[in-house]
Amino acid sequence: MSTSVAASAAPSSSAVAERRTVALSGLRGAIARNMAQGWQAPRVAHSVDVDLSRVETLRAERAAAGEKLSLNTLVIHAVSRALRSHPRLNALMREKEIELVDDINIGIAVALDDGLMVPVVRQADTKPLAALAAEARQLAEGARTGALTGGAYQRGTFTVTNLGGTRVDRFSPVINPPQVAILGVGRTRQQAVVKDGSVVAAAVANLTLVFDHRAVDGYPAALFLGEVARRLEQAEFD
Repeated sequence: MSTSVAASAAPSSSAVAERRTVALSGLRGAIARNMAQGWQAPRVAHSVDVDLSRVETLRAERAAAGEKLSLNTLVIHAVSRALRSHPRLNALMREKEIELVDDINIGIAVALDDGLMVPVVRQADTKPLAALAAEARQLAEGARTGALTGGAYQRGTFTVTNLGGTRVDRFSPVINPPQVAILGVGRTRQQAVVKDGSVVAAAVANLTLVFDHRAVDGYPAALFLGEVARRLEQAEFD
């Protein structure tokens, strides 16, 4: 009696999963190189929760008057003013030195479908709130539509990145080299806080400062973050 052995059937082409890749070239490649360089820095993160009750009241008042203010604009305002008295965080890391920069130029991280762009508000600390808000909106829209020139992304000295439109409470961003610090802003959420001995609900957001420890030590970085938090909690804007 003979025995036959059935050959294994080769999988059909439709059963083979399609291999999908994203080339590390163009914008994605530039982001990859920049983030790899930023990750090499001896990074330290400080984090603080900020009561935004007064900020939210201010935003509501301005909205009623027809002026829209984003939280990101208010954070940029607070950061730019705080950097005046904390110049070690408004600096660039060079090969053998730290360059302290007089102009305070704040990069705004803008998420695109295929990457991240960081246009820069130049001399942000000299601009009143309304002008700062208008310029930040124009830069963000220009980045999304590809309307900005290369110069709009140059000469940044500090970066603010905001995930407030997501469900992320806090995160630790990567420094944008050669800058020495970056501030991450989480979503605004309702949280129980103690005020005048009573527990009440308040709008709270987390700020996380990531800094290069070669350029800045922990204590002065903490003082800077504390000033940013104070300015926001007291709605101290000019």
